[in-house]
Amino acid sequence: MKYTFVSVPALGDKQNTYLNIKAKLTDYARTYEFNAPEFKIGTLDALVMLSDDLVKYDTAFEQSVNKLADLLKSLLKGQNVNIQDQLLVNDKPVDQYISSFRWNTMKYRTDKSLQETLNTLNQEITTIDTIMKNKLNMYTQNKNTLLTLQRKQTGNLSVRNLNGIVQKHHCVLNSEFLTTLIIAVPKSQYKQWNNRYETLTEMVVPRSSVMVSEDDEFGLFAVTVFQRVADEFAQKAREEKFVPRDFKYDEDALNTQKRELEEVTAAERDQQSELLRLAKTNFGEVFACWVHLKALRVFIESVLRYGLPPDFCSVSISAKPKFEKKVDETLVAQYGRLGGVHGQAIKGDGQEELLDHDLQSVNDSSYRPYVQFDLQFEYERK
Repeated sequence: MKYTFVSVPALGDKQNTYLNIKAKLTDYARTYEFNAPEFKIGTLDALVMLSDDLVKYDTAFEQSVNKLADLLKSLLKGQNVNIQDQLLVNDKPVDQYISSFRWNTMKYRTDKSLQETLNTLNQEITTIDTIMKNKLNMYTQNKNTLLTLQRKQTGNLSVRNLNGIVQKHHCVLNSEFLTTLIIAVPKSQYKQWNNRYETLTEMVVPRSSVMVSEDDEFGLFAVTVFQRVADEFAQKAREEKFVPRDFKYDEDALNTQKRELEEVTAAERDQQSELLRLAKTNFGEVFACWVHLKALRVFIESVLRYGLPPDFCSVSISAKPKFEKKVDETLVAQYGRLGGVHGQAIKGDGQEELLDHDLQSVNDSSYRPYVQFDLQFEYERK
């Protein structure tokens, strides 16, 4: 989705200028009024500085919009929803918000200076970015905790949680000298285990190896050793490619594990719901700020380009598919005179010329003899 914001001199009649542009482009684009109120202008130097700052803010605002859109798509992944229905601005689809744009004088008062208005917009974006970053970090941490707990429930016997698998009768409990070790043995090494476990270290209870459980990859064995050699036995087992499990039998552990999983699952679900709600709401707020910033850019650049008092007509243009070039050619043909010989050069062979507006880059092929800014937003970014 792309909108182009264009401003041209109104010559005292904004409505007639708008209707003229709309008529010229009727076959190639949808054209809407894009009016901003008259602001407190200040000095020329201040406008020039603002014009430079707005370029940086424009990029930052766009990044914030895209981050929120990407977050929404990530949270809604796998759900049967149309992402365009979720990306709303003031309860309107993005297209409709731009085409019906009106300056929000309640939030951004016109009796404030342009610098104050820009600061207000930027502060709003900064605050939302900070809130969303903190909420996303909390959600990500909790989700990672949940994934870790779930992996322990579903992995093979070398990694999964053993509560509920190893039973009380498998273990030597309350002994002053003996302890039970739990070892995961690859199925291809059962024979090696049975032949070697008694001699891995001294002080291993003979014939104490008992298979506790088995899956497609590993068998789980309990073996009894003297406590003093437990660490050495575990190390020797690792050298033989067996997997000692860190496990102590606890009758309450299974219930504790289930309760923890339930609590973390509920917390993750609640945090996801809150994050989704905030992402939807703040997408609309940030996108609205971005369009207001575009309106500021159009106003400031128009004053710098066309002079005082402000007398220009600004429109938003959505080109029909494959007609973007035709829209550009039509506008240049209609308003090329505004750039003097440089505007006429664009209509001619398109060669790069030294531009008559010192705020535009020299040899900038995107220069137009009228004020023009683009807003491009993709619902499905790669």
